[in-house]
Amino acid sequence: MIENIKLILKSVRQYKKPALITPLFMVGEAGMECAMPFIMGMFVDGIKVITTPNDFFASGPNGIPVFYLALILLGMAIVSLLCGIYGGKFASIASVGLAANLRSDLYKKLTSFSFENIDRFSASSLVTRMTTDINNVQMAFQMMIRIVVRAPLMLIFSAVMTFVGGGLMGFIFIGLIPIVSFGLFLIIKHAMAVFTKVFKRYDKLNESIQENVSGIRVVKSYVREDFEKDKFNNASDSITTEFVKGEKIVALNNPLLNTAIHVSNLLIIGLGSYIIYTTGTYTKWVDSETGKEVGDFIGGQLTIGQMSALITYGIQILMSLMMISMIMVMITLSIESIKRIAEVLKEEPTIENPENPIFEVANGDVDFNNVNFKYKKNSERNALNNINIHIKSGQFVGILGSTGSGKTSVINLISRLYDVTEGEVLVADHNVKEYDLETLRNNVAVVLQKNVLFSGTIESNLKWGNLNATEDEMWKACRIAQAEEIVRAKPELLQSRVEQGGANFSGGQKQRLCIARAILKNPKIMILDDSTSAVDTKTDRLIRKGLKEDLPNMTKIVIAQRISSIEDADQIIIMDNGQINAIGTHEELLKSNKIYQEVYYTQNRVGGDK
Repeated sequence: MIENIKLILKSVRQYKKPALITPLFMVGEAGMECAMPFIMGMFVDGIKVITTPNDFFASGPNGIPVFYLALILLGMAIVSLLCGIYGGKFASIASVGLAANLRSDLYKKLTSFSFENIDRFSASSLVTRMTTDINNVQMAFQMMIRIVVRAPLMLIFSAVMTFVGGGLMGFIFIGLIPIVSFGLFLIIKHAMAVFTKVFKRYDKLNESIQENVSGIRVVKSYVREDFEKDKFNNASDSITTEFVKGEKIVALNNPLLNTAIHVSNLLIIGLGSYIIYTTGTYTKWVDSETGKEVGDFIGGQLTIGQMSALITYGIQILMSLMMISMIMVMITLSIESIKRIAEVLKEEPTIENPENPIFEVANGDVDFNNVNFKYKKNSERNALNNINIHIKSGQFVGILGSTGSGKTSVINLISRLYDVTEGEVLVADHNVKEYDLETLRNNVAVVLQKNVLFSGTIESNLKWGNLNATEDEMWKACRIAQAEEIVRAKPELLQSRVEQGGANFSGGQKQRLCIARAILKNPKIMILDDSTSAVDTKTDRLIRKGLKEDLPNMTKIVIAQRISSIEDADQIIIMDNGQINAIGTHEELLKSNKIYQEVYYTQNRVGGDK
């Protein structure tokens, strides 16, 4: 746990100064708060013997004029106020700064992850860590540099002052402190067990929200709104139930401490009154203003002012215990949050740049040599077995296979989204592990079946491929990808608005715009992972024609379900159960390969039911 805390505290960075200054102000505030009751007791003892206005400036029973005591109290109150204000200010700066740095560090870490790393965390869990967990750490850090300093100091100072001002009366609190502490310990112990369960419930809640937002069209088309509402409500109610249960336990703090305060007050007033009555001398004098005879106990072991100070110190001691208990609850919540955040920060990317990377990809040659691959090291079976593929630069290669046959796994290895388990993948006669990652991925453009457009404009989305692309280059890319008519149909052309996720474009339109975006990268290798599935066969053919004629030197690898999309390929790779079943041209496979024949005849309704 200490290691995790140290890791989190590294994110304080430029906010170390306010984080270190805050405890100093807390020491000042605690010191003033504990000294004020003592001075107040002296003030009470002094003011009760005042009979004329001049007595305010005369030395009182303690040898200090009441007027000076009042000024001292005022000064101490101002110092305490200023310490509290500046302590709160610097604590806020430090804690908010820590949270900001933590979010930045987490996001930076996430962007460095390979697909293998990302597979270890669910999206909903990552959202919870970036929001709820960091908020918990922020609150805990603020309490650590403020209240964790202030509360123990108040407890210690107040306990010491009870003996200084009340003598043996201080043992009242020495007896109450362990009793109250044990009660608070039991409360915290049970509350901690409840609160630690909440985070997993948060993950489920975020998962439900994420699924509903991303799949809202499916939910509505199947009229499952009520079912999803019930699922969300169940997740929300589960969190509510756990929090209510935890808060009920924590709520026992107040009655416990109130009881302790009342008991301590009764003991102080009862024993204090007895000591004052039995040890003091009752002295009478005439009030100069009223002319009436008055009296009071003078010279006893305990004065009324000291007794009033003891009552205040008792409240401070018990309130400090309550603050410490609340800190423990907050720290309990933050410990679980710290652990979850540290899990991400300590996760090392499985794919990193080599020490002396290659910064240039000469051509689009691709070679798979005896490649075996599994997604997890402890998996019993490989996702890919003994893959051997050789593609020359500029070739058009098709990959065909059933769902789960390993098609996407093959292409993920080219851009090094995953690393091979055994064997090697070469691009331009160099192992992909030798390349600078940014260089490699800039030269291997991948267009997925599930295309993503980002909120902004068509231009801003296209420039993901090339930030410095000119308007002519964007129009050319759109023309090759058969997206030109889509853009020209919009009143603002390239400046037309793209809603979040490309919601204002159809599936086929998104696919074509994403292909145009990839073309702008001017890669050596372009991979289309079933990325023309939502366009008609004519448009599909025109896209392939444009790629072939305008980008003849670029290697084109197309994963497709339609044979018409790859029948004119230089070679077609048939995948089956993680292995290569056959490699050949359309004519060769149509004559010799059963899988290819079955797909072809099914799609062209030849040799089967009509």
